[in-house]
Amino acid sequence: MSNESVSPMMTRLEGDAPEILVSLDILKRGILVTPIIVAVCSVFAGMDGAISAVYAIAIVLINFLCAAGLMAVTARISLGLMMGAALFGYLLRLGLIFLAVFIVRDTSWISLGALGGTIIITHLGLLVWELKYISISLAYPGLKPSARKSPTNQR
Repeated sequence: MSNESVSPMMTRLEGDAPEILVSLDILKRGILVTPIIVAVCSVFAGMDGAISAVYAIAIVLINFLCAAGLMAVTARISLGLMMGAALFGYLLRLGLIFLAVFIVRDTSWISLGALGGTIIITHLGLLVWELKYISISLAYPGLKPSARKSPTNQR
């Protein structure tokens, strides 16, 4: 069977998963900014704001890790499945974020303003920050070579 007769949608990707490296880099940056975000939320909403900020940051970081994991796993099966996982996985993860907020909305320790603001600002802020470290080259998918921590780049 020749390669030309195989549908591009049935093609699977082999090799490293750059989305995992990118999500781990986002996780690292998220952990770095957590104390700042918690401090700001505690100034505006007290201890409830600080706890809400930690909860929100956990939601955001788990969301990024789930997105990367879903892409990495489905890309190894087929590109068509990866595209479906990107679309429907987004909807599923959005639903899970809604559920995570819905479950705690009436608890005594929650500050909905701090929670919602942190979810929105952290998602957008981490994505914009990560743009500086992303390679837009097919030669180096994922992180730029200078940002990678592989044994071949540690000279």
